[in-house]
Amino acid sequence: MLKDKASLRNEREARVRQRIRKTLRGTAERPRVFVFKSNRYVYTQAVNDETGTILASACSLEKGFREQHKNTKNLSSCEALGEIMAQRLKARNIAAIVFDRGAYPYHGRIKALAEAMRKGGLVF
Repeated sequence: MLKDKASLRNEREARVRQRIRKTLRGTAERPRVFVFKSNRYVYTQAVNDETGTILASACSLEKGFREQHKNTKNLSSCEALGEIMAQRLKARNIAAIVFDRGAYPYHGRIKALAEAMRKGGLVF
């Protein structure tokens, strides 16, 4: 039976995500920062994989963020989101992370987010 393009893309992304997650593990001292992009917003979470807890999160859906940035899908808003995430992790005394890009290629908005977190003082 033929599959539609959306299901083929979802299966491919799931394979890529599993391949990447095999090698990346987050700890309490060095959490895994996961990035998810929807059609409208960008979400980031710092996860401790040993206990399965979320240490910090930031997304472009937050009310204060949307008041400052009208367009939540461009490079400048992703840079601002990376700076916010870096500040929240620094407040929890976390200086090193493991960056998990998911199934997304490392360019564009994902790259802008990662470089903004590096400018914020995180090491990865």
